[in-house]
Amino acid sequence: MSAGSAESAVSSGTPESRTPVPVTVTVVGIGADGWAGLGPGAREALRGAEVIVGGPRQLGLVPEECAGERVAWPSPLRPAVPRLFAEHAGRRVSVLASGDPMFFGIGRTLADELGPERLRVLPHPSSASYACARLGWPLDGTEVVSLVGRPLDALAAALQPARRLLLLSAGADTPAEVAALLRERGYGPSAMTVLEQLGGDREARREGTADAWEHPAGDPLNVIAVVCRPAPDALRLPLVPGLPDEAFDHDGQLTKRHIRAATLAALGPAPGELLWDVGGGSGSIGIEWMRAHRSCRAVTVERDPVRAGRITRNAAALGVPGLRVVTGAAPAALDGLPAPDAVFIGGGLTAPGLLDACWAALPAGGRLVANTVTLESEAVLADRHRRHGGELVRLAVAHAVPVGGFTGWRQAMPVTQWSVVKRGGDDAAASGRHAVVPAQQPVRAAEAAEGALTS
Repeated sequence: MSAGSAESAVSSGTPESRTPVPVTVTVVGIGADGWAGLGPGAREALRGAEVIVGGPRQLGLVPEECAGERVAWPSPLRPAVPRLFAEHAGRRVSVLASGDPMFFGIGRTLADELGPERLRVLPHPSSASYACARLGWPLDGTEVVSLVGRPLDALAAALQPARRLLLLSAGADTPAEVAALLRERGYGPSAMTVLEQLGGDREARREGTADAWEHPAGDPLNVIAVVCRPAPDALRLPLVPGLPDEAFDHDGQLTKRHIRAATLAALGPAPGELLWDVGGGSGSIGIEWMRAHRSCRAVTVERDPVRAGRITRNAAALGVPGLRVVTGAAPAALDGLPAPDAVFIGGGLTAPGLLDACWAALPAGGRLVANTVTLESEAVLADRHRRHGGELVRLAVAHAVPVGGFTGWRQAMPVTQWSVVKRGGDDAAASGRHAVVPAQQPVRAAEAAEGALTS
């Protein structure tokens, strides 16, 4: 039932890493009510198991009548899974899991490592189901965020006015840490309810607001319910691309809001996809890509160490601490990176080999978007557009500003944007038959102007 167990911290694996297991592994969900809360099938599986694997708390809930060898999960857990099950191959193994094993639980890891065909899963109600039952919240209308083995900053991406959140807690100190983060992000008025030992005979409830949260640390087995209420001066961070420019700490190297929204629309993030953000600047493109869906991933490449540090802080502040920041100059810094689904180039288009390296890394169907304000880089994009097609557009934005006692338009530098989907066979067309149109000289001023567009 609890999210505070070690299995919730385990990430998914790959089919190639599966360990062959000759018998089915039974995964038994168990709650704070322990043995009393298990059905006949779950009890029978545990009585008949030769090996019972679980966390120390869960193993302590199983009575002595279950005579199987007790094995506690080692730490770190995931690397040990193949070895552990290889050691017990051929024996009847039952695994204890908190609540529903397939809901932020060990079931996902075992399905990845052993194969779903090797598992027999007997779920128990999850902590989220119990919490919604106690609160009268519809489970399908409540967002669940796990904080077990994950950065607390990830919560920031879920903060929206009037939103109901269930936070799977990492331990007794998590409620106070959540309250502090809510205050820091402008959501101090949010209502918090901490539900402890759900479903057990020691179930308890504590309530308050983040602003006034002074409860001492309680039971480590807890779930935190939050009704998001922003303070009047909280910065509004919408879900669609184009966050306010002031949401980012930057030194001027920022793709401005309207251009950024158009760029993200051209990149077209989809769940699970990986973006290369080349020429990171303040990280805005990679950050907004990851905010599009919790499973979106991004790597941002930035040669300036100061800016790279700033990107990391911006990512944490905006709820995507998983953004990977690579400090180094492209294209050399791209070596060894996982293949992208999409690439954004916000600067350095005239760097020898950069565009070719990004293009070569894309699979068929991958997208590339490049922005520039310089004539030299514009020539590069015009040549690539001729060779590969796609869409070449010029984006212009003007802002109303005071002109004496009147108001007039101030035009920002126009941005040339090339966006393209890579077709099968495009690599052959990009071979040595065509040369990239180079800048006459790699002028620092031109690079600085290009950098003004970077994320």
